[in-house]
Amino acid sequence: MKKTVMTASRSNRRGRKFACAVFCAAVAMVAQAVAGGGVTATYDVIVAGGGPAGIGAGYTAAKRGAKTLVLEKSGRLGGMAVSAMVSPFSMATYSPIAKEIAKKVGFGHSVDFHMADVRAYELLKEAGADVMLHADVLGPIMEGNRVTGVRVHCVEGERTFKAKVVIDATGNGIVAAAAGVPYEEGRAGDGLVQPMSIMFTVGGFDPAKRFICVSEEHARSKHCIVNGRKWEDIVQDEIKAGKLPPEVGVIRLYAGPSRDLNVVNATQVNGLFGSRSADLTKAEIATRKQAAQIVDVMRRHLPGYANAHIAEMPAVVGVRETRRFEGVDRLTTEDVLSGRKCEDAVARRCSFVIDIHNPAGAGQADGHDKAITGGARRVKPYDIPYGALVPKKVDGLLFCGRCLSASHEALASCRVMGPAMATGIGAGAAAALAVKQGIDVRAVDGRKLDLFPAK
Repeated sequence: MKKTVMTASRSNRRGRKFACAVFCAAVAMVAQAVAGGGVTATYDVIVAGGGPAGIGAGYTAAKRGAKTLVLEKSGRLGGMAVSAMVSPFSMATYSPIAKEIAKKVGFGHSVDFHMADVRAYELLKEAGADVMLHADVLGPIMEGNRVTGVRVHCVEGERTFKAKVVIDATGNGIVAAAAGVPYEEGRAGDGLVQPMSIMFTVGGFDPAKRFICVSEEHARSKHCIVNGRKWEDIVQDEIKAGKLPPEVGVIRLYAGPSRDLNVVNATQVNGLFGSRSADLTKAEIATRKQAAQIVDVMRRHLPGYANAHIAEMPAVVGVRETRRFEGVDRLTTEDVLSGRKCEDAVARRCSFVIDIHNPAGAGQADGHDKAITGGARRVKPYDIPYGALVPKKVDGLLFCGRCLSASHEALASCRVMGPAMATGIGAGAAAALAVKQGIDVRAVDGRKLDLFPAK
């Protein structure tokens, strides 16, 4: 009996020791969570998104003396240029700072999507910015009508970061939408957005016979002949035979980062929205299946491509258009066609065509050429005003990149990476100036952002 009591006593002591150890471990875990994941960090400027626009914003704000944090939801900086392997980088604007960044990072005629993210990180750090990857911005912190920070999902849990100015460079306008800034999505009439697609690389062909087709116009020209036939005609025959989906329309092949690689731009899915996870899922799978069909066509028709294969696939599908927010100013279709000039320009001489990939079919939806694969309308070199980055009513917030204030048609021109980066640079400069002067971004004089060399 005594022995049994002693055994029970020992057992109880062991249980108490175990319970104490569990409690201490729990306390330590809570303390670690508070120290590493629950405390609030404060910055002058927070940039949500680490694509070309976000890199431009973070670099410029930090270089101009603002304590800056760049948050990126994925494991790589560079956005579509890196994770979606979009090449080439279309500068299509006059922005000396964008040109400087592109050169240092490796955004050029052929994007170095293997190392551009590392160079972008080093560039931001050298400028004085903090960078956090795997940090998914959930939404803003609001005090009345003012954005005062962001909530972020990190690996260790949700964290809160405060700032005097938040720049939404997420592409989808995650912060601006949650802050209540009015927005449009899609074109007038049916609300459809430009289709999503992927770009991928192809290897295994004879480098001496590398085939290049850069556009719809090129595909139907005398400079794009394969075995005596226009490349466009070959692709259209494959569509009629059911070997390709009709929305593909044209197979573009660009020069890759090395002599033995092509970058392929041909896939397309219609009727899906990049602001919805379920639609993104469908687009990811559909475009990757299309990639295999496209390579099969290349193998059967292009000389030297009999052994061609997919060399690299992107991490994410490419999104051309989602939300466009209401700003103090707005870039209109007439602005890009007439060549609008602005005293408060954040980007000058933008020149990319109105490139509207058809939301309901193949080719161009809005062009001078009504053939199957269409042709894009040309613009006159135009400026993007600072006011297109500033919400009308919400304070402490700027947006840049493809979620700026613009019409559906105007966005189709300015959404490419050069102008997107330039708008980020403008937002970063304005945010730093607002912090320095102790004013709201709406009160910043866009004529004094010092973005262009004096004449």
